[in-house]
Amino acid sequence: MPKLGAEPIRKAALINAAIDQVGSAGTLDVTVAQIARAAGVSPALAHHYFGSKDQIFLAAMRHIMSNFGESVLLGLPGTSGRRRLAVIVSASFGAPNFRHEVVSAWLNFYALSLVNDEAARLLKVYHRRLRSNLIVALRPVSDRPEAVAETLGALIDGVYLRAALSHAPTNGFAAVRMVNDYLDEVLT
Repeated sequence: MPKLGAEPIRKAALINAAIDQVGSAGTLDVTVAQIARAAGVSPALAHHYFGSKDQIFLAAMRHIMSNFGESVLLGLPGTSGRRRLAVIVSASFGAPNFRHEVVSAWLNFYALSLVNDEAARLLKVYHRRLRSNLIVALRPVSDRPEAVAETLGALIDGVYLRAALSHAPTNGFAAVRMVNDYLDEVLT
């Protein structure tokens, strides 16, 4: 008999294990068995819940994006303009969103999006949402909100790419400072 209420707990454990395993390996070349073992469940149960390793990883990326969205939403009420930008930048490089395993997951997600239609669609949704939020925040403080939003999105992606390829620990404070320095320069 299945344990009532265990499914959400097991799915969450599999999602977190996928992030950790991909982060540790630095690649998607991990097996469902490795993810399941790290989550404390059987590979058969992992396949039952998600179907494939790609589906587990896509669920992990949805979880990462959801955490990022929640981080942004917590800081947005009553903010506008430059303060709204600061909230988005801080959420991008905050501890839960800018730790080694998550950064590695993002790098692998970009690679997966080149060969997986569902990953490509999810990445497109993320980019559109980020761009839209940046433009809304930039409109009161910039005469070129679309152009600045494009550059800012590329800068955020670039900081993640460099962090993924570096062997040094991620440094969210330095990343926030770099992006804010760019914003100070372009918004004056």
